Amino acid sequence: MIRPVSPRRPAFRVTAATAAAITALLAGCSAGAGTPGGTPSRTGAEPPSAARLTHVLPGDPVRMVLPATGAETRWTQGLDAFGQQVAHIVSADCASERGAGLPDGPPPAFIRLSELPDLDFLARHGFSRSADLPAPEASPTAPGTGDPAAVRHCQDEGRAAAERLRGAYAPLQGRWFRELASLRGDPAAARALRGLPGCLAGHGIEVGDEDGFFALADTRLNSAAPAERPRVDRELGRAYASCMRPVEAVREPARLRMREDFLAEHADEVRELRRTLVPALRRAEERYGPRLSFPAP
Repeated sequence: MIRPVSPRRPAFRVTAATAAAITALLAGCSAGAGTPGGTPSRTGAEPPSAARLTHVLPGDPVRMVLPATGAETRWTQGLDAFGQQVAHIVSADCASERGAGLPDGPPPAFIRLSELPDLDFLARHGFSRSADLPAPEASPTAPGTGDPAAVRHCQDEGRAAAERLRGAYAPLQGRWFRELASLRGDPAAARALRGLPGCLAGHGIEVGDEDGFFALADTRLNSAAPAERPRVDRELGRAYASCMRPVEAVREPARLRMREDFLAEHADEVRELRRTLVPALRRAEERYGPRLSFPAP
C-alpha cells in the first residue's frame, strides 16, 4: 500500500536519543550512477508510474548511514524502514504467542528526509508517493484484543529489537544529522535559496519562500478532486525539483566536503561501521524475514 505523504516536511524517524537533535525533513535530490534506481528522465513527460524497489546496497555502507545527497537518502530510508519492519514482526509474533492482537497502526513505510532533498524522485513522483514495502502479515487475532499488558510488552519487545539493530549506527548517524543542520546558515546556500520564489513564479506558484510553497502545496492537494490529485502532486513535485536544483548545486558539494571531514574526525567508529553493519543487517534478514529494500524511481 502506498501511504500518502503530506508535502510538509515529515520528521525523520531515529532513536529517541537522537530524535531531539534532528529537525523536520523533506525529500529529493538528483540521482546518479551508483545510486538506488539510477537517474530518471527529467522531461516530466513520462506517464505516472509507481516507484520501484531495489535491493542493491551501496559499495560503502557509509553512504547509507551518513547520506550527503538526496539520492543517497533512498538507502537511508530503506535502513529506517527495515528497522520498522523488524519491530513490527517481533511485536506481531510476540502477540500471536499470547493470543493478543496489536492495535491498528500505520504499516512500515519509507520516510523521506529533509536537508537532502531527492529532486529526481520528486520530479517523477511528487510528494505523496513512494515505493511499496511488502505488507506485513495479518495477525491471526483481531486488532486490539487480548491482555493490554501483554500487548504493551510485545510492543516493547519490537521496539527493543529495532533499537538493537539501530545501535550499530544510530549514535554516529545522529551526530551526522546535527552536522547537516549547520548548513542552513551557509551564506552561499542562503543566496541560492533566495532565488526560489522567482523560479516558482515561473511555474505559476506565487509564494514568498520555501515554507510558503509547502503551505500552498498542502492547500492544492487537499482541495483537488481525488482523480486530479496525482496530477497536481506531480506538477508540484516537478516545479519544486526544478527550482531547487540551483540550491542543491550549492549545498550538495558542501555536504560532501562536510562528510569527508566527519569521516576523518570519527575514523574509529566509521571503520567499525564498515566492518560490522552489513553482516548485522544480513543476520537480521535471516532471523526476522524481511528483505532490506530501498525506493527507486
